[in-house]
Amino acid sequence: MEFKDIKRIDNANLKGRGESLRLGLSMVFIVGIMLVTGSTVIGIENGFLLVAAAMIGGYMAMNIGANDVANNVGPAVGSRALTLTGAIVIAAIFEAAGALIAGGDVVSTIKKGIIDPKMIADSSTFIYLMMAALLSGALWLNLATAVGAPVSTTHSIVGGVLGAGIAAGGFAIADWGKMSQIAASWIISPVLGGLIAAGFLYTIKRTITYKAEMTEAAKKVVPILVSIMAWAFATYLILKGIKKLIKVDFLSAAGIGIAIAIAVFFIVKPLIANAANSISNDKSGVNRLFTIPLIFAAALLSFAHGANDVANAVGPLAAINDAIMQGGVSTKASIPTWVMMIGAVGIALGLALYGPKLIKTVGTEITELDQMRAFSIAMAASITVIIASQLGLPVSSTHIAVGGVFGVGFLREYLKTSYSTMVEEIKTHHDEQDEEAIEAFLNDFKKAPLEEKSNMLKKLKKHSATAELSKKERKQLRKVYKHELVKRSQLIKIAAAWVITVPATGLMAAMIYFMIRGVMLP
Repeated sequence: MEFKDIKRIDNANLKGRGESLRLGLSMVFIVGIMLVTGSTVIGIENGFLLVAAAMIGGYMAMNIGANDVANNVGPAVGSRALTLTGAIVIAAIFEAAGALIAGGDVVSTIKKGIIDPKMIADSSTFIYLMMAALLSGALWLNLATAVGAPVSTTHSIVGGVLGAGIAAGGFAIADWGKMSQIAASWIISPVLGGLIAAGFLYTIKRTITYKAEMTEAAKKVVPILVSIMAWAFATYLILKGIKKLIKVDFLSAAGIGIAIAIAVFFIVKPLIANAANSISNDKSGVNRLFTIPLIFAAALLSFAHGANDVANAVGPLAAINDAIMQGGVSTKASIPTWVMMIGAVGIALGLALYGPKLIKTVGTEITELDQMRAFSIAMAASITVIIASQLGLPVSSTHIAVGGVFGVGFLREYLKTSYSTMVEEIKTHHDEQDEEAIEAFLNDFKKAPLEEKSNMLKKLKKHSATAELSKKERKQLRKVYKHELVKRSQLIKIAAAWVITVPATGLMAAMIYFMIRGVMLP
């Protein structure tokens, strides 16, 4: 046996031990939930169902941490603003803090109101329904994480509740109007996120990186961009992150956000001016100015996600706990501290053990990211949610973030292809065939500001002896010099996973519901 074969076997063993360790820690968490919950339900009728539901809730929380949290920190890691370890630590702390501080005391038992609770026969049926929904959502997230597809945890649990609800009460139990809105969000969320992210990136390019003196432009523009970010995140957190602690209308939240943005502008302007004096006058230098804002963005997005999406893990569990303790079906259920702890710890643990795979997918495997692109994606994540909430549109934070990544990728493709086409047009229209003359013009063209580029092209075409390129010829040039900077395989895989999330979890939930009911029947 050769040395390289021995080394390959050792690497495989190390990987296997890592997987075993992760599985072992996960099992310790689930068994711990079983022991703690089991000790508190002694003498309670159907207490064993609560123990089982708590274990499933912990499993769901871990899968949320493994899959959904990647959207908040993936771009920051991909742009190298954060290391993978740093991102996991920040996300784990702020996810848990968001869940425990702002997760709320009460949760809706029927997620998004997609089924009518009045059509559920009794508390036992309701318990089986919720357990089936929770388990199907967790299994689907586990499968999506395994194949590297970031999917919506909200849609996963919605599909589970829908499928189990139909199994329990027939098709009439579903609110198909709500379901059509959710289906529409498959398109609305990524498109909005992609357009806003691309818009911010193009603004940064026009106002900073397309200028000859990038550092001087950055001194003026970056403080404004950071202030807009401060407004967006302050408004986002007030409306979504702490909505279960205090109720604030949009105008009040936006007003507070503006006050915070103004304060941030005057704080960061001298800091950015000093930092800009020590950076190089190029893209890599300007990128450094966005590093600290990106770290704040990852932390704030994680906090808001923990406050909102912990309900996906503990909502059904809180509903089951309420049904067992109260003996009835209610549309609202209180969240005991132990239930919230399961959600918070489970999300943090799932992120630490299994999160790196999806973080790498979002951050590096769709398109190449730098700090400016990652900043644009973070801005899209907050602003899209604000816009959608005011329009009453149901959107997914996962779809928004991933849509933002695709948005900046496709913008890069368009700009690269357009630039290559312009360069070829310059060579075609240039009167002199002297390579040195062409290269000199191209160097001047590359350094020129955007407006000057346009003037240089117009002058060249005006004085050129070469005929204008036809529309057909320009189209052919774009095809020849097309740059593919977005991985199409990832686009197809993720889009397919999004489309089938609700049907897949719904079908699984219906099957699990019938299995549970069959086991529980006398």
